[in-house]
Amino acid sequence: MSHTPHELAEEFPELTTQMAQLRQSDRHFENLADTYHTLNRAIHRAETDVEPTSDDHMSNMRKRRLALKDEIYAYLTAQTAG
Repeated sequence: MSHTPHELAEEFPELTTQMAQLRQSDRHFENLADTYHTLNRAIHRAETDVEPTSDDHMSNMRKRRLALKDEIYAYLTAQTAG
């Protein structure tokens, strides 16, 4: 389990510096990133059967992760534009 897919740095490699800076200076972004990270780890544990879950729960977690990723990307691009 050394590699966890869908980490934010893998999803947005061109924005890693900006994400690191925002994690230090922007509480809202830090909370978004932490929530994404926690959810992403839960999905990975379920996918690898470390913590099995129902198909419905897995689907809901994946939808939430996608929504968070969209929100994070929108936040990052708004910071760049603004």
